[in-house]
Amino acid sequence: MSEFICAIDQGTTSSRAIIFDRAGHIRGTGQREHTQHFPSPGWVEHDPLEIWRNVREVIGLALGAAEITAANLTAVGITNQRETTVLWSRQTGLPVHPAIVWQDTRTEAIVQRFAPQADRIRERSGLFPSTYFSATKLVWLFENNPQLREQAEAGELMFGTIDSWLLWNLTGGVNGGVHATDVTNASRTLLMNIDTCQWDAQLLEIFDIPAAILPEIRSSSEVYGTAATQSLLHGTPIAGILGDQQAATFGQAAFTAGAAKNTYGTGSFLLYNTGETPVRSKHGLLTTVAYRLGDAAPVYALEGSVAVTGTLVQWLRDNLGIIDSSAAIEPLAASVADNGGCYIVPAFSGLFAPWWRPDARGVITGLTGYVHRGHIARAALESTAYQVLDVLRACDADAGVPLTELRVDGGMTVNNMLMQFQADVLDVAVVRPEVVETTALGAAFAAGLATGFWQSLDELRGLWREDRRFIPQMSAAEREKLVAGWRRAVEHSFGLAN
Repeated sequence: MSEFICAIDQGTTSSRAIIFDRAGHIRGTGQREHTQHFPSPGWVEHDPLEIWRNVREVIGLALGAAEITAANLTAVGITNQRETTVLWSRQTGLPVHPAIVWQDTRTEAIVQRFAPQADRIRERSGLFPSTYFSATKLVWLFENNPQLREQAEAGELMFGTIDSWLLWNLTGGVNGGVHATDVTNASRTLLMNIDTCQWDAQLLEIFDIPAAILPEIRSSSEVYGTAATQSLLHGTPIAGILGDQQAATFGQAAFTAGAAKNTYGTGSFLLYNTGETPVRSKHGLLTTVAYRLGDAAPVYALEGSVAVTGTLVQWLRDNLGIIDSSAAIEPLAASVADNGGCYIVPAFSGLFAPWWRPDARGVITGLTGYVHRGHIARAALESTAYQVLDVLRACDADAGVPLTELRVDGGMTVNNMLMQFQADVLDVAVVRPEVVETTALGAAFAAGLATGFWQSLDELRGLWREDRRFIPQMSAAEREKLVAGWRRAVEHSFGLAN
């Protein structure tokens, strides 16, 4: 009997599969990290074949942990790191270049070329030229590998973000695989018209991208195809696709205009639901699609993206050796009463929203002989909260209505100290759900709605459960003092790129 949904959560640092039951509870999981490749300063690459191998492995691990088989699944949902660009051969199914990751900044010079057309691009796509998005990565691939352009124009290559790569492989690959993406991932390419939710001829012309390589844009909740017979998921409908941040928003049941969530992972991403109207930001945020259910109208959001949050903790662990594990940062940070005047701006690949300064680089300011590793650990956690504050203030200015609470999710939310400091600097309640794996849950929700496993958004709202609410405790004077120190540190990070 089909009692479960499988969610594939393909993230920046690892791939996971999670089995959910009808109550939204986790019944089994599997996870594998993949290699981060840094071939040059500012370059970040993944091996698509390694990701595909890991996805197959974690599906088996999750099914085994839940003690079920594909016969017990109603559907599969996919959520993925967005913007990361994969180009592969239509004939062989093999990637023709490593995947260029969303964090990669190699296209900075290309972005500058498109700056004079930024207003036109933004009006049509809801975005602006940036190293962040897929189109500039495709431009780089074609300009640096002329044979790839020839192959692309001949229809011999296929482009996709990671969701398309996985969907195509899951449904058979070269043997009839489905080449599609959903509207949320398409909205992050710089090539989709934000109003029509279709590939835009003018944007394709601006970036000189052959239409033949593009996947079909579909909704976030529908049956795209079924898993190939040789797969552990054989015969199971693939029925939901959402980019990771939109999936987290959906998993947080943020279905109405005015609702917002922030996900704390490798980076940090705040989405504010604006309903069926795309709002063009005037304060450095992005206009994106939150989700689209079947034939219903798309639902839009404002988004503020922070490139480095969880990555900073990994950097302290792996590069500096200040901590032995990511979990060790909270007790170390709690060993001091404050940051000792130390601030960290982790602009490893520039600053994203609301600054959009690719010339920024990471800095540690306020160092004195008094500062030790406890202060640095605390400053690292606080930097996440400050970056989210910058995004939320921009969001409040665009939306015109300040938030009364912020729903949070992602791996860093287990850190109670960070969550309390976040509430303090925002002066807004921070609410952590019982199931913090809301990215995977959102993909499961989308797949479940498409197949009748769940019947309505109201039913999904009933599955969301609050775990803990963090109430602001900091005085206004202390908050203003700390935030002023942060702003000075941010200014020191500007203009440091070579």
